[in-house]
Amino acid sequence: MNADGRGAVRTGVARLCATPGLVGAGRVGLVGNHTGVLPDLRPAAPALAAAGVRLVALFGPEHGVDGSGQAGEGGGAEPGTGPPVYDTYRREGERLDKLLADSGVDVLVYDLQDVGARFYTYVWTMFDLMVSAARTGVRFVVADRPNPLGGLVSEGPLLDPAWASFVGRVPIPVRHGLTAGELALYFNAEAVPRRAGSPAELSVIEARGWRRAMDAGATGLPWVAPSPNMPTPATALVYPGTCLFEGTNLSEGRGTTQPFEIVGAPYLDARFAPSLAELAMPGVHFRDLRYVPTFHKHAGKPLRGVQLHVTDPAAFRPVRTAAAMLATLRRLYPDDFAWHPAEGGGYFIDLLWGSDRLRHVVDAGEDPLPLCDPPAPPGAWAGEDVLLYP
Repeated sequence: MNADGRGAVRTGVARLCATPGLVGAGRVGLVGNHTGVLPDLRPAAPALAAAGVRLVALFGPEHGVDGSGQAGEGGGAEPGTGPPVYDTYRREGERLDKLLADSGVDVLVYDLQDVGARFYTYVWTMFDLMVSAARTGVRFVVADRPNPLGGLVSEGPLLDPAWASFVGRVPIPVRHGLTAGELALYFNAEAVPRRAGSPAELSVIEARGWRRAMDAGATGLPWVAPSPNMPTPATALVYPGTCLFEGTNLSEGRGTTQPFEIVGAPYLDARFAPSLAELAMPGVHFRDLRYVPTFHKHAGKPLRGVQLHVTDPAAFRPVRTAAAMLATLRRLYPDDFAWHPAEGGGYFIDLLWGSDRLRHVVDAGEDPLPLCDPPAPPGAWAGEDVLLYP
């Protein structure tokens, strides 16, 4: 432990920089972005190159390799400043296979900071690239990082495969409780062979010193915002729940300095915050507030809503809390509350939840909390042999 009592964790990429032989020989492509930093904040790409890794390509996820893209945007790199950049966002199947072939890489190293929620797209970039790597004979290495929510709790149902999308390809819970490396082992055992015909040649460089009880603050690692609307660990803590508001006509706080910590709409009134307080959800208080988003939903309009103040992170359950909030909204504002349509038809909430059950239960005025119970402790639904950390 450090002198301040926080954990001293060595990420997979830090271990790789110290021992470049862990990746083997060959032409390496880095699946990464601005979150790929060492503890001293050196970017991973130049650090790997300086360590002797033959880095020939960069592969960017949603938000781009520099993290400047908003939700639904990729790209984001200046040409001529390093290895060529390949934008993977919204590419899969044969298009992604061709991208790998064009890059000429022999091995892909994945180093992205996940946030522990099924609908955060970085792990699906990993999954899609694992499938393409299996089909094209490219080795796949995960340089692992801690789950910032810790690894002791999972929440919400497994995704129904009928509702698979880029915010959920494979049946995992809403809050999965695993690291990217652990998810990769699960994907490679269960899902990649069904897509590619065989598993990928996979290895995981573990994050030394991480324990499942550690959240982001306990690791001793710097926090680099994984995307423009994920500025702090506090954001990540509420995100597995309040991201569900993307599937409604409420603002989820985009266009403010506290995205996902606040939600609001033009039609909310003084009843909302007290009604949420009456729910007595563990580990959280709700504060009545007003705000004006500068972009995204209801941009430029005065809104009323609540801020979630997490008082006990260990007791707080973001998915259960958000489901109870949705039921309260439907009860208090039946003529105003609405579900947001999905691109291509249907409702986006169904893609986020992984089925249409939450929407139907809320619309029927029934209690949604039984839907939020996890299928099993973290890893048990994936096979406990995928767990890399105590």
